[in-house]
Amino acid sequence: MKDESTIPYSFLDLAILKEDEDHSSAFRRCVNIAQHVESLGYNRFWVAEHHNMAAVGSVAPIVLMSHIAHQTHRIRVGAGGIMLPNHSPLMVAEQIGTLERLYPGRIDLGLGRAPGTDQKTASILRRGRMETVQEFPEDLEELKAYFLEYEEGRGVRAFPAEGLKVPMYLLGSSMSSARLSAQLGMPYVFASHFAPTYFLEAMSYYRKNFRSSESCSHPYGIACINVIVAASEEKANYLATSFLQMALGILRGKSYPLRAPVNDMDKVWSPEEAFALQRMLSYSYIGTAASVKKGIRELISSTGINEVMITTNIYEESDRKESLALTAEVMNEINLVEG
Repeated sequence: MKDESTIPYSFLDLAILKEDEDHSSAFRRCVNIAQHVESLGYNRFWVAEHHNMAAVGSVAPIVLMSHIAHQTHRIRVGAGGIMLPNHSPLMVAEQIGTLERLYPGRIDLGLGRAPGTDQKTASILRRGRMETVQEFPEDLEELKAYFLEYEEGRGVRAFPAEGLKVPMYLLGSSMSSARLSAQLGMPYVFASHFAPTYFLEAMSYYRKNFRSSESCSHPYGIACINVIVAASEEKANYLATSFLQMALGILRGKSYPLRAPVNDMDKVWSPEEAFALQRMLSYSYIGTAASVKKGIRELISSTGINEVMITTNIYEESDRKESLALTAEVMNEINLVEG
């Protein structure tokens, strides 16, 4: 059994397209990175659900999960997450159940209530039934029920899912998700990598008010963070400009591809945009292994999180792989000290 003090480290990917790149290339890179982090000892590889965004390839996470699981061997593969109001709980149970049958013991199911897109696209996805967001708790219970052992008299059944113990995680960036996670006794994943405002308050509430459940006996919090590690602070900050340019698109309401790094971000953003991004990306750890280790250790100590979900967007794959390898070393050193 893994020591309770050990902090697993995992990876979140959106299959971001580079400039002048098509989706096929982005998917190939996604698989390549999954294989790379598996070799480095990462715990999970999750893909998100986003729609109507030109630079985001992760629009069909269950399909992408199947492709990744087929080309890896050990690493857990999951959705971070499935936006449940966009889908029928029955369909999600059938598809995730099928994946778990194909890749036993390797599938995770992260669930969120956000649309993963703009409101117009959400309305199309949900066929005009925007009240599905309010129905999220009921849909979540329906989804869970499809994974129970069969009982006589049950109506509609998701046959591939019945009796399976697929771990479910609740995703969020607000107090409402913290309350629901605590009430239902579910592991909680916070999107601190781009929505940090309620992170500390939400994680504290979750821990203090957690009610144990059959599937989760104690609170289990995961924080998603941006991490870029390089041999020097200067190189790390230079590599990070690709990520910052992409994140700038969020502020501007656009979907920017991953662009080559630049020497001077002041030529790209305004002072107001720089300030807003600094706040939005406050849980970003960019620098040498030593400085990043210090930052992540402080995060773990101050929040009591049980796992870190890392996302790393770097233009050149060789630099990205090096950063992920250095991050694995950082986490192993943290675990060695803490353990």
